[in-house]
Amino acid sequence: MTDVVEEQQVPARARPVAPWIALVVAIVLTGLFVVLIGADSGGGEEVDSPLLGRPAPEAVGTLLDGSRFDLSQRKGSWVIVNFFRADCAPCIAEHPDLVDFVAQQDALGNDGAEFYSIVVNDSREDVEEFFAQRGGDWPIVLEHEQIDVAFGVALVPETWIIDPSGIVRIRIISRVSAENLNVTMQQLRETFEA
Repeated sequence: MTDVVEEQQVPARARPVAPWIALVVAIVLTGLFVVLIGADSGGGEEVDSPLLGRPAPEAVGTLLDGSRFDLSQRKGSWVIVNFFRADCAPCIAEHPDLVDFVAQQDALGNDGAEFYSIVVNDSREDVEEFFAQRGGDWPIVLEHEQIDVAFGVALVPETWIIDPSGIVRIRIISRVSAENLNVTMQQLRETFEA
């Protein structure tokens, strides 16, 4: 007689799934982070706004030096307003380009654009420290009657270009570059003069 030995079934060892899921999620998040960093080349993105082609909203405030700022008094000049915060990473990243751009516009004399930084929810101390460390010699609107709200600014940085007639021409969200701003200004000047 043959002895029948029953084979005992040993349960298959369960493989832990959680570490694999965590690894896949980490890889996907890393990829997205790399794409987002690479996508912000400093060109900014021109976006639509109900203000485009219309008179700029009222914008009154106090400059860092204590003098009064009134956007309506800037008619006759190209005006660029850049909304920022001292702790905003894209604002910090674009700042050297803004320094270059303002220097290039200053070199154009009366044909150059006026540039203003509009501070959004930040303290005088943080703004003063920001400019002391990074340079930049242009008017900074520190205290204002919600200019950011009037322009519909959601996130900083955001840059707006207003023509000499006081009409809003361009809205750029995200980080800008000196090259992008110079090209945009040249195109606008040519269109405006035509």
